[in-house]
Amino acid sequence: MNALEFTSQLVSYDSVSRRSNVAVSNYVQDSLSRLGFDTERLEYDDANGVRKACIVAKKGPNTGGLAYFGHTDVVPADPWFSAEHGPFQPTVREGRLYGRGSCDMKGSIACFWAAAAQFPVESLKRPIYVTCTADEEVGYHGAREVAAKSRLFREMVAGNTPGIIGEPTRLEVVYAHKGTYGFTAIARGRAAHSSTDRGLNANLAMIPFLVEMKAIHDELQHDPAWQNAEFEPTGVSWNIGINDHTPAVNITAPQSVCTVYFRPMPGQNPDRLMDRAQAAAARCGVEFHEGPRGQPLYVDPQSPYVQTILKLAAQSTAKTVAYGTDGTMFGELKNLVVLGPGDIAQAHTHDEWIDLAELERGTALYSRLIQHFCC
Repeated sequence: MNALEFTSQLVSYDSVSRRSNVAVSNYVQDSLSRLGFDTERLEYDDANGVRKACIVAKKGPNTGGLAYFGHTDVVPADPWFSAEHGPFQPTVREGRLYGRGSCDMKGSIACFWAAAAQFPVESLKRPIYVTCTADEEVGYHGAREVAAKSRLFREMVAGNTPGIIGEPTRLEVVYAHKGTYGFTAIARGRAAHSSTDRGLNANLAMIPFLVEMKAIHDELQHDPAWQNAEFEPTGVSWNIGINDHTPAVNITAPQSVCTVYFRPMPGQNPDRLMDRAQAAAARCGVEFHEGPRGQPLYVDPQSPYVQTILKLAAQSTAKTVAYGTDGTMFGELKNLVVLGPGDIAQAHTHDEWIDLAELERGTALYSRLIQHFCC
């Protein structure tokens, strides 16, 4: 099978993060086995009790080689742009494959599989590793499981295996990305008819907290300590969300919720920001709940590994990106870049697609990488 055929099969599975990805993981495990890989399966239940699975696989002898990392979960597809075909009905039109996950990032997984299929086990001097995780879109939980529990991941670390995170970069070499931190703050009140004095409006405690969150937001936009010119945007994004979940205007809000999601950069101390937010919550009488933490990814762009990848990709300069990847959990691997087909601007859209020519280019580039590192 080629990359288009693999992508179409992967896209046909509805693997939105809130649902189980066991079905698509079964397909992943079966496909990798047919391609000559030995597989390892890790299962867990997410916070809602939904069963998830990650597949880690190895093809070839010894250690070292090359490791590829991708995720099988996708974001929701509501709404979807076409009444003629749904988001999980892969459709080719005018040189593009449409479907949820085609760009982010089942097309990338398919390219690496198609490349790995070109190399019989007996042609390999060092191994090819493939990891397909769950829950990348909702906090990197699958990658955390792999880093903590996978026997093959321990082997990659011990063998100093170089790695590729296959997120869409238009096949440009990425040496660094931002981290992801977040928290939820909740103020409690008491619902009542707003014409009486029997209620307690939770927003009254939340408003002072929001003022302090706005102050942190403004500081991060201007303080040089929180800037990094290697990235665009150069500052730490501090995205504030608010909702009191009140169904009518004449009810005092019994609950007020603030979420903050921010993206620190290499060399910064995001725990300082978490501590400040937690202290503000205590002052305002607001509950504070930490979310998952993902560290920034950074590999020296002048390192031999990055320079080798640039040469194989026929590029002169590596770049950074503002989004995060499963690489936040794989920091034990010292040589790790992000490199994949597709454009991140097309990910998560109502008409997600990947260019068929990009699938061909991705397969060709991954083949060169396998040839260099494994043969």
